[in-house]
Amino acid sequence: MATFYSRPTALALGLWLAATRFALGNEPGTNDFAARAEAEFHRAQNQFQSDTNNATAAWEFARAGFEFADFVSNPAEHAAIARQGIAASRQALAREPDSAPAHYYLGLNLGQLARTETLAALTLVVEMEQEFKTAARLDGHFDYAGAERSLGILYRDAPGWPVSIGSRHEAREWLELAERLAAEYPENHLNLVESHLQWHEREDARRELEALDALWPSARTNLVGPDWEPSWADWSARREAARKNLSESSRPADPPPRAR
Repeated sequence: MATFYSRPTALALGLWLAATRFALGNEPGTNDFAARAEAEFHRAQNQFQSDTNNATAAWEFARAGFEFADFVSNPAEHAAIARQGIAASRQALAREPDSAPAHYYLGLNLGQLARTETLAALTLVVEMEQEFKTAARLDGHFDYAGAERSLGILYRDAPGWPVSIGSRHEAREWLELAERLAAEYPENHLNLVESHLQWHEREDARRELEALDALWPSARTNLVGPDWEPSWADWSARREAARKNLSESSRPADPPPRAR
């Protein structure tokens, strides 16, 4: 999916990945995935509106908003959905301040809003960092170490000091922690594969890809059903892209042309 930043320092370096689990583009089934996400958004919205004092219904609506926003390309509509998720998360936290899911989905929806912002994007990043750290402290295992995973990508893709909080050291620590906490979850390995490639650590990327390949069959058995189909479409495409990257880098260089 496209990003919406209009200036180079407004996190167009890929920061939006910190707030999205998948970016499907023109992958087969994308329209079906979008329709399901919209239907779930309206279902969760109705449930939340019928019981606004229910903190769980609030963060579940925030989750649905985050997932639906990922399919909405119009910046104004995207921002409006993100703001609803932010408001619902804050409402949940007003009732349950120690709700890890509410802090987590607040961070993710802030990330969705940051995709539509320019000057405010960097401020939102700091809020995201705080919310993810709080969620990780409260429940590090929620959403397969989702807070740790999001922090790792946030630190990896944000601009570094003095512009923002980007840090390879922090990114590595949080991504590796996410993998340790939920080693069975494919995306935790995929993030490390892609990060090692980005950092030109090809042997480490190859090792992580081998670990991902080893767990792939069991994950395919355990993470099943319509709700998982968008993730599998994304993970499969990313795994093959990483494999192609590593394969191409291992080819011998073309011999120099013969002198005539």
